[in-house]
Amino acid sequence: MAELTHFDGKGDAHMVDVSGKPVTDRVAVARGHVRMAEETLAMITDRTARKGDVLGVARIAGIMAAKKTSELIPLCHPLPITRVALELEPDTELPGIAVRATVRTSGQTGVEMEALTAVSVACLTIYDMVKAVQKDMVISDIRLILKDGGKSGRYEA
Repeated sequence: MAELTHFDGKGDAHMVDVSGKPVTDRVAVARGHVRMAEETLAMITDRTARKGDVLGVARIAGIMAAKKTSELIPLCHPLPITRVALELEPDTELPGIAVRATVRTSGQTGVEMEALTAVSVACLTIYDMVKAVQKDMVISDIRLILKDGGKSGRYEA
């Protein structure tokens, strides 16, 4: 198992010093789901939700969240994000919305937390926008599915 890097020799939490690491191109992809009733999914896809374009608002929320990750996760570094893309796909098999975020940077540390934060906030936004009609939606399966770049190289789930 890899060593935990967010703790110093005394066991105190600290922000990792990445100043000696080379700048490399990095990418991370995360995904998650919002499960809901077929009727709720239809309301989203038909764009009849009272609050408006659920998927459009959730996409913007996810992008904004990726950019604010270092303000939300205490030991994350602020990063010069070069791209954030969110795909929000209705899935009748769930039923619900499948959310996927891709985040890129050229930097000294990865963007896994930014991708995970983007997915989480996009899912929460979907929930918020239609909770008036369905409170028992389930946000699930949020996970990293790919990261590439940096010392540890490539990871694929």
